Amino acid sequence: MRDRARSERSGRIAETAAAWWLRLKGWRILARRVRTPVGEVDLVAARGGLVAFVEVKRRATAAELDFAIDERRLARVAAAAGYLQSRFAGEGQDIRIDVILIAPGRALRHIENAWIG
Repeated sequence: MRDRARSERSGRIAETAAAWWLRLKGWRILARRVRTPVGEVDLVAARGGLVAFVEVKRRATAAELDFAIDERRLARVAAAAGYLQSRFAGEGQDIRIDVILIAPGRALRHIENAWIG
C-alpha cells in the first residue's frame, strides 16, 4: 500500500475511533469529513446547546502529537466551521473548535476550545 493510501486509511480509522469516543461521552455525530471551499472538518458533533467542529489527528507516536496541530491548521478548521455554522448550529447554540489526538498505545486526548479566534 502506498504511503498516501496508508495515511488516508489510518486517518479514517482514527476518525471512527474519535467518533465512537465522543458518542460514549454523550455527543451526537452530525457529520463526518465535511468539505467546504475553505477547508475540511473531520467531525461535527453536538451535545446539549453546543456544536463542536472537531479536527482529528493520529500519529505513530505520542511525541509526534505535540506537532500534529498548529495555528495554520486550526485556522483552516475554523474557516470551514464558519462556513458550516448555519448548516449545523441552530439559533442560540454555541460552537467551538476541538481537537482529538490519537497515538497507538496512548489514551485519546480531547482538547476542547482549541481555537479561540
